[in-house]
Amino acid sequence: MNSIQNSVPDEFWEKFTPSDRSILFLDYDGTLAPFRVERDEAVPYDGVCDLLDGIAAAGSRLVIVSGREIEDVRKLLNVHNIEVWGSHGLKRRISDGTVKKYPLSGETVEQLDSASDWILSNFPAERCEIKYGCVAFHWRGMDRSMMEITQRQIVQMWLKLVTQELKLHDFDGGVELRANGRNKGDVVNIVLSEESDIVMTAYLGDDLTDEDAFMAIKEHGLGVLVRSEFRETEASIWLKPPEQLLEFLQKWRTVCGE
Repeated sequence: MNSIQNSVPDEFWEKFTPSDRSILFLDYDGTLAPFRVERDEAVPYDGVCDLLDGIAAAGSRLVIVSGREIEDVRKLLNVHNIEVWGSHGLKRRISDGTVKKYPLSGETVEQLDSASDWILSNFPAERCEIKYGCVAFHWRGMDRSMMEITQRQIVQMWLKLVTQELKLHDFDGGVELRANGRNKGDVVNIVLSEESDIVMTAYLGDDLTDEDAFMAIKEHGLGVLVRSEFRETEASIWLKPPEQLLEFLQKWRTVCGE
């Protein structure tokens, strides 16, 4: 891991002019919004939506990269002219409303259906998240001993379904069985390949699932860990939400709109 800074260096902003092309990648949960046990209550920090609207209006390309389903993100994040990738990149909705899915094999779909049926039959539905190409279980807010027992049960069962096309992934507050083929780093690479002459780009995220994106952005821009407590990361900047997050977004909007 490289040494990490607690603020964005001035030279990052100084090399940018409003006429330059910029792309801002953003994770949702834990980055733009605090975690909540009730996932549909995880609304953005105060001021985030207005700042993102201003950034989009100033000409930056905004790309949300989330583990959630696309429509879940759009319900919580009321921002116009925004592109959303859901299920860690397995689904994409561009700003005109077009939705594309990464193709899954019939076997993978059957295995995910089996995982979904099993977990919904054995655990509270409100803790289960069934998404395109993914099945997740959230244990945030559970008693620690119950969480550990539940984790063992789920992992033991889902490991039986792991193949070359289907893997287990830990995330902050749960575990997920997910189809291979896309991750958040792939999203960064795909979006960057669609642009030319990009001068300013950054990826803001908090979770282990954002590490692929931090690695992908390294040669092109800034990886920013947004998290109250530090952890080992491939990002080069660490900001604490919400204050430092809002300061970063405000600065981005100011630089783009000058």
